[in-house]
Amino acid sequence: MTQDELKTLVGLAALAYVRPHTIVGVGTGSTVNKFIDALATMKDDITGAVSSSEASTQRLLAAGIAVFDSNQVDSLDIYIDGADEIDAHGYMVKGGGAALTREKIVASLAKQFVCIADESKLVKALGVFPVPVEVIPMASKRICAQFAAMGGEAVVRQQDGAPLVTDNGQHIVDVRGLVVADPLAFESQVNQWPGVVTVGIFAHQRAHICLLATSEGVKTLGFKLQP
Repeated sequence: MTQDELKTLVGLAALAYVRPHTIVGVGTGSTVNKFIDALATMKDDITGAVSSSEASTQRLLAAGIAVFDSNQVDSLDIYIDGADEIDAHGYMVKGGGAALTREKIVASLAKQFVCIADESKLVKALGVFPVPVEVIPMASKRICAQFAAMGGEAVVRQQDGAPLVTDNGQHIVDVRGLVVADPLAFESQVNQWPGVVTVGIFAHQRAHICLLATSEGVKTLGFKLQP
């Protein structure tokens, strides 16, 4: 199967976790786009969705699915999103689509996080994929220096020759060269740096389940969540 076919397969598989008459938390990215397309087939059975990005919001609305602001809900039964990397504990690197802050907000509302990914995203240790960090622009140089002191190489993500601007009006710093041995500690540490909006390590909001698309079909990975 091609990677696109694997994404379609796992997007369809995620429908099994959507309960009728509920509001669904929806992430961002190419795999999630396949899920949104699948979700459109049962749009009359759900109340709507809370979206993690402007791009996903537009795709949901185009599919005829109502989109609610996160402040309109107290909680969500489920949040479905992809990952740039996921390990055997359900810890993830996210933010390749620059929506990490809103993704983390919606994930925090959900009782269950279902990650949908293809088998190339499963890793032994996080950090092969550059770790994204959403930052307030005036802090980007100092934050890059802090990562350099840790042994990483940090650069401001570019788009069309200028710093990419997120849906929140901020910039993204991508960090290469770090092995994230303790995702919980790393997330807590970096999130405290002045100017960091959020780091794209999802350890405190890790996945409960991963639907992993493989050439043999979709495998379900469950994670024992420790306090």
